[in-house]
Amino acid sequence: MTRPIGIDLFAGAGGLSLGFEQAGFDVVAAVEIDPVHAAVHAFNFPNCAVIPRSVTDLTGDQIRVAAGVGQRKIDVVFGGAPCQGFSLIGRRALDDPRNSLVKDFVRIVRELDADYFVFENVKGLTLGKHRKFLEELIQEFEASGYDVLKDWKVLNAYSYGVPQDRQRLFLMGAKRGLQIPTYPHPVTAKPGLKGSLLPDAPTCKEALDDLPDAESFAALNVTDEVRVKKFGKSTLYSALMRCEGAQGWAFGYRRAWDPLLLTSSMRSDHTEVSRARFASTVAGQVEPISRFLKLPPKGVSNTLRAGTDAARGAFTSPRPIHYKWNRCITVREMARLHGFPDWFRFHETKWHGARQIGNSVPPPLAKAVAGQILKAIGSKPKRPAKELAMGETGLLRMSLAQASAYWGVPSPIGQRDRKSGVKKAKQVVLDPDQISLPVN
Repeated sequence: MTRPIGIDLFAGAGGLSLGFEQAGFDVVAAVEIDPVHAAVHAFNFPNCAVIPRSVTDLTGDQIRVAAGVGQRKIDVVFGGAPCQGFSLIGRRALDDPRNSLVKDFVRIVRELDADYFVFENVKGLTLGKHRKFLEELIQEFEASGYDVLKDWKVLNAYSYGVPQDRQRLFLMGAKRGLQIPTYPHPVTAKPGLKGSLLPDAPTCKEALDDLPDAESFAALNVTDEVRVKKFGKSTLYSALMRCEGAQGWAFGYRRAWDPLLLTSSMRSDHTEVSRARFASTVAGQVEPISRFLKLPPKGVSNTLRAGTDAARGAFTSPRPIHYKWNRCITVREMARLHGFPDWFRFHETKWHGARQIGNSVPPPLAKAVAGQILKAIGSKPKRPAKELAMGETGLLRMSLAQASAYWGVPSPIGQRDRKSGVKKAKQVVLDPDQISLPVN
C-alpha cells in the first residue's frame, strides 16, 4: 500500500508529523537541530529518518538520501520556520539575516521539488510591519514556481477539537498547475459561544478528568512513568486520546504500547504556601503571585507556551494550575490539552517536556490541515495495518550532552558528553559534511 509522503522541517517532538501521519501521509524524514527533541521524535516515529542538523546545512538531495526515497515524488514539505519578520532599512524583510531559516524552508521545498508545502507560524506574522514579511514570503514561493493560497488564515486549535485556545497561521501552496488546497472548515466551537451551530470543543474537565492524580504515586517524584490499575471513566475526547477505538488512531500507524502505563507525569514540588494560593484561586482566573492561570473545568485552556531554550537561560513558561488539584498540571495533562494521544511520549524532565509541547502544533489541528492537502492531491486516506514498536525509552531521558553524543553532533551549549547507554541508530554518512544521520 502506497501512501503519499511528507517531510517535516523544524520538526521538534513531532506535532505536525503526527497530524500528517494521522491524515494519511507517511512522514519519511524530519529535520530538527535540537538533539534532545530529535531523540524524542525518533522514539515516537521509528519509521522516520531523523536528521539532527540545521536546515541551513542541508540540501534536498541529502534529505532524500537520509529518507531513503531515491527520486520518488515528495508530496508535501511542512514546518514552522522561526522568523523575526522585521525588515532592515532599505532591505527586504526576507533578506534580514534573522529570517534566513525561512528562506532555507523555501529553498528546500524547491530542491525537493515538492508538490505541496505548508508553512506554519505565529499569528503575529499577519499584523503590522510583520505583514510585509508575509507578502515577501508569498512572492518568494511564487518565484520558485508555486501558487499560494493568498487568502491566508489564522486557525484556532479549539475549532478542530482541541481543548485549547491557540492561534496559528498556516500558509499553503501547490506547484504551479496543481490544485491549490483550501482551509479546513471548523468542526467545533469555543465552549459557551452563543449562536454557534457547531458542537463545543472538549473542555479541560473532559480532557483531564479520567487521568489519575500524579500525586497519588510516590514513584513520580523520581520518574515520569508508573503503571496504574485503571483510569477514570472516559469522555468522547479522552477515549480518542487513549486510542480506545480505531478513530483514536485515525489513519496513522498503531503503536505497541501499554495503555495502563501513565507517562510524562513527573510530579512538581510545590510549597504548602503555593498550594494554598492555588486553592484560593478561582477557576479561569490568574493566581496573582505566580501569574499562573487556573484552568476552567468547563472551558478550554489558555495557550500553552514553550519558554526559552538552554542557551537563553532555560526558562519554561508556567504550566497552568489544575482545576481540581492544588498543583500545576503535568506534562501528560499538557499533552491532553494539546491533542497528543497517550501513547506519545516526551522527554522525562518537565522542562524539556513542556517545551516540546509548547513548541508544537496540536496534532488534531495539523491533521485537519493535512487532510486538505490530501484532498487537493486527490488521494483517499488509507489505514495502515502495520503496528510500530516505538524506540528505546533511553531516548526520552538523555541530557543535552548525551543526546549530542548519541547523534554525533556538537552540543549546542558545549556541555561535556556522557555515555547515554542507548543503542546507536543505524547511521549513514552524507558528504560533504561527514555528519551521521540515522535511518530507520
